[in-house]
Amino acid sequence: MSQATKTEGWRAPILKHFTRDIAKATRLTIVADPDQLLTEEHVLDALRTRGFELIPFDDHIAFRFAYESRYRKFWDEGRETNLVVVLRTPMGATDSLPFDLLELAQSQGRCFSISIGEIFPRLAPMAIGELDPADYDDLYRAEVEREGPPLGVNPSRDFVLHHVFGVVPDLVRKPPELLRVLLRRHYSRRRLPAALDLHLIGKLRATGCWDEWPLEDIVPSRSAFLSFLQERWPIFLKGQVDGCSDSVAEDAPAYGLQFSGPDKLPFGHDDVWGYIDRLFQESALVPTDAVAASELPREWMRVGVLVDEGGDRAERFARLHTRLESSLPEPDATHRDWVDYSYAWAEWLALRWADSGDALPISSDECDVAHDRTELRFQEWMLSHFGSLHNLSPAKRPAMVHHIAHHMAHGAGLGSQQAKRLALVVVDGLALDQWVLVRAALIDQMGSSVQIDEDAAFAWVPTLTSVSRQAIFAGEAPIFFEASLGSTHKEPAHWKRFWENRGVLASDVGYIRQNSQEPDAAFLERVKGVSQRPSTKYLGVVVGTVDQTMHGIVTGSSGLHGVVRDWADRGCFTNLVRALIADEYEVLVTSDHGNITGHGMGKPKVGAIADERGERAHVFPDDLTREDVRRDFEGTIAWPQTGIPEGYRPLLAPGRSAFLRSNTTAVGHGGIAMEEVIVPFVRITGGRE
Repeated sequence: MSQATKTEGWRAPILKHFTRDIAKATRLTIVADPDQLLTEEHVLDALRTRGFELIPFDDHIAFRFAYESRYRKFWDEGRETNLVVVLRTPMGATDSLPFDLLELAQSQGRCFSISIGEIFPRLAPMAIGELDPADYDDLYRAEVEREGPPLGVNPSRDFVLHHVFGVVPDLVRKPPELLRVLLRRHYSRRRLPAALDLHLIGKLRATGCWDEWPLEDIVPSRSAFLSFLQERWPIFLKGQVDGCSDSVAEDAPAYGLQFSGPDKLPFGHDDVWGYIDRLFQESALVPTDAVAASELPREWMRVGVLVDEGGDRAERFARLHTRLESSLPEPDATHRDWVDYSYAWAEWLALRWADSGDALPISSDECDVAHDRTELRFQEWMLSHFGSLHNLSPAKRPAMVHHIAHHMAHGAGLGSQQAKRLALVVVDGLALDQWVLVRAALIDQMGSSVQIDEDAAFAWVPTLTSVSRQAIFAGEAPIFFEASLGSTHKEPAHWKRFWENRGVLASDVGYIRQNSQEPDAAFLERVKGVSQRPSTKYLGVVVGTVDQTMHGIVTGSSGLHGVVRDWADRGCFTNLVRALIADEYEVLVTSDHGNITGHGMGKPKVGAIADERGERAHVFPDDLTREDVRRDFEGTIAWPQTGIPEGYRPLLAPGRSAFLRSNTTAVGHGGIAMEEVIVPFVRITGGRE
């Protein structure tokens, strides 16, 4: 998306209120934004570049703290900053605001509202209000070109399906067409509002073509759809080997399928195979040993068949390498573009560290060049765009790790006696490429008894445990827990307070952390002691094995991968998940940060002037002392104060370097490499036995 496009289209009526001249002339703007239009990623970027800082008014105490300690203080010191206070409510609800702020904004004529109805006046707000704002660009272009009267709710939904998601349900009549629709959606992890999913299912059912298909399962759920494909892939291959056609036949009980519907799917169709190939490359689908590779009638089927483990890995690695080189996100990419890229990148890394030397079809030097290029592009993106992420809405999916608790609360049915049990498992230090190993073991050990929906979130920077993990359990940016920023001992209190502030009883909240060097079996018994209490509904669990291992590893990322693979293969993580599901929890898995092997660029002699001295990040109490060190180490990054206190000044090692003696390496974290920043956010539920 070009820079001009970001500030035109549906964003233009909003951004006309936020010019650079207005930023210079006023201090405060109050906007009632019930549809959260101001917290769209490109709108946030535009506001920051024009001199505005945005803060949502969600919590009275947290807001007043941020306002008094940051913005009021800046104004008193004569420093220029223009604050935009966003209420996620209609204009009439401004009574909840502090009177002094409301009076100041009104005196400057800077109090107004925006809504989805103003942006799309001829479409039904009910039909588009739950869309991800990232989908508004396609919708706006189509609506500008449309002639005709305003549309009601269902016609508006049809319009959205057609012009945003490329689906005309009445025209989806054959299996390849339906599979293409679902593959396009689930491969990109796109999410539709629940009401739009129901509308789509209803329209498909009305065609009479899909009576036997489990649409209620495979349309909304990526994991269900992948399971549906997985159990039918061996049937397809056996049919090809036996000389059967690629036609679709209805359910055959002999196959023992978990999902209803046809047992044979047209995997070889031109509209289908490209997606299937990528899903196997990225381990979203798992190769089968149901047929021998030598029996396959077509070469393209090999990616979904177990052949020689080393040969399979080498072929997948080469193909992923080619794809990743041609699909590196552009400088104006969204954070979702990087999340999608990060999963393929994680597979590439997992394959790279599984083998070494001549076992890979691409030389180590070539891999290093690709790695450095990727980290440089991501570093540039982080410096330009990270500052907007913390203000994105957590309701649909968390962009950052401190959003996760809010996302849980949004979907927990608070106030209802039917509220589900939720367990948040934070695997300290688990990078996305190590999650790939854990996921493989989980699937191998639990099979169809679990459903796994994968996503990812951004850690806080610096990517240190005391910063990012505290943010997870506090549900807040680090600026709000400055007093405990150097340790993690406040996490249980943060977690309990978050839920109590939402009306949950303290007895309903549990927290438990693995002790240093505590055996996994002993820790699991302690977890059960908390999880099995009848009162516990919101459980926080910290698994420490990966992070504790990381800091003692001497063989780099390859060695750490070996340790994590062994840990996962022994069932340590699976046993925890199995126990929580048995206790009827929906399990959410994330990490506070990942890790990367850093290469020594020299070690600063900072002594007592640095508050923290890690391999990838040093933290200083003020800008002057940080600047003294930065000048001596070319390329180091003076990280901006986004969401962190003024007296906490990080200096980050660039790329894949580290604050270590030259010619030495260590696995660490703290910086802004993609492996440190983008961490797994995974939902695990009980599947079909």
